[in-house]
Amino acid sequence: MTKTVCPKKTEEKRVVCEGALVEPISADVSFAFNHFPSYKLGPDDQIVDEPEDDSKGLSVKDVVDKEIGDLSDQQKQLSVRDLACKFDKNLAAASKLVDEANLNEVTSLEGHVMLKKLRDALETVRGRMDGRNREEVEKAISMVEALAVKLTQNEGELIQDKFEVKKLASFLKKASEDAKKLVNQEKSFACAEIDSARALVMRLGGTFEEQELCSKASREQGPNVEKLVEEVQEARRIKRMHKPTKVIGMQHELYDLKSQIREKSAYSVKLQREIAIIKRAEGSKSCPYVLDGAQSLGSCLRIRTSSDSGVDISKCSIQWYRAASESSRREAISGANCSVYAPEPFDVGRVIQADILLNGQKFTVTTDGPINTAAGLQSRVESLLRKSNSEFTVVISQMNGQDHASRSHVFTVGKARIKLSRGWITKAREIYSTSMQLCGVRGNANLPAKALFWQLRKGITFLLTFESEQERNAAIVLARKYADDCNVTLVGPDD
Repeated sequence: MTKTVCPKKTEEKRVVCEGALVEPISADVSFAFNHFPSYKLGPDDQIVDEPEDDSKGLSVKDVVDKEIGDLSDQQKQLSVRDLACKFDKNLAAASKLVDEANLNEVTSLEGHVMLKKLRDALETVRGRMDGRNREEVEKAISMVEALAVKLTQNEGELIQDKFEVKKLASFLKKASEDAKKLVNQEKSFACAEIDSARALVMRLGGTFEEQELCSKASREQGPNVEKLVEEVQEARRIKRMHKPTKVIGMQHELYDLKSQIREKSAYSVKLQREIAIIKRAEGSKSCPYVLDGAQSLGSCLRIRTSSDSGVDISKCSIQWYRAASESSRREAISGANCSVYAPEPFDVGRVIQADILLNGQKFTVTTDGPINTAAGLQSRVESLLRKSNSEFTVVISQMNGQDHASRSHVFTVGKARIKLSRGWITKAREIYSTSMQLCGVRGNANLPAKALFWQLRKGITFLLTFESEQERNAAIVLARKYADDCNVTLVGPDD
């Protein structure tokens, strides 16, 4: 509420104090009280408030604390509807407190205006006074200034109370809305439960009526029905004893067919193995070379002479191949032209062959069957896939085609790149790209089953030796999986 100030006409008066002429003072000020406030001066002209009668009741902060305490005490006792009503009442009270705070703010503004005009008037009077009257005027000015300071302090407290009142009002408003939502929700739940109970009662009533009718009819036809049931049960028992059902017969026939298929499959596999052994024996009679080594990951396939009359393998030209089967089309493994070859994960499920050229003659050696995966490799790869980066301990055997002696390094296979480092020093780092190559070693190496060939880009290559065959194969599988996620295929040279 804004208080309207009606300006009064200024009355010009001339006051003579000890021979001094005083200028007229404007009287267009609206005072909140009809008397001058009573104050006392303490040491150093500080104003000391006189105790006032506590006629206004509790302060805003005390009211807020009291209401919050009452709500906390009654929260467990009030229903949802009572809480909604309580929040609405408190919201109205908070709105009223906000209006009172706005009114106090207007009154405080009027008080500042009054004190400003009063101080200006006293300054004017002090300029025209001398002696004892001048001291009294200066004392009055100091009192007015002290009143202004006090009024400013009260304004700070008023602003704080106003902020707390607004905060309480917003809290009560939100609580009132939540309470109304809860009331509506509980009402809808109650209506739904009532409808469900009504439907259940109707359904139970109909069921009871049907049961009564059925029981009445059964009582009337009881002896005939019981006799009929016994006859049907006896007929079913006789049928089960003397004649099996068609379903049981079909099940037995299917079981017999499955057994015959399994037997024929095992016999076919046995014949294929015997044919392969016969062919290999016939070929070995004319071929002076044989293939040694386990046909699985982690091993090395080595070509050796089958008799003392064979020519030294180091004088022959060798090329290794991989194929889906012995009779299917095969593809050359680029760079694999030594007497030893270590299968890599890409060779799993394929047959490995090697052509040996000697004085214009070509001899071929092949594995007995497809290359098998290594035991425990799948579980190892699955455990590494749970990490964002997988680290392997390696030793650099060659760098850019030259032998290199080094200490242990860390080969890190990540989802976006591969890094080779030692401590804080990064030896090489590259993201997956079409120029990157990664495969098992295919040339000369001390431990081919543990060695890996890595080309970052053209002109930069590494030959890394791992601690075990499983770590080498796991690193290859992991890198190819992450590269495939980046739409990049990691293969060997010229694959």
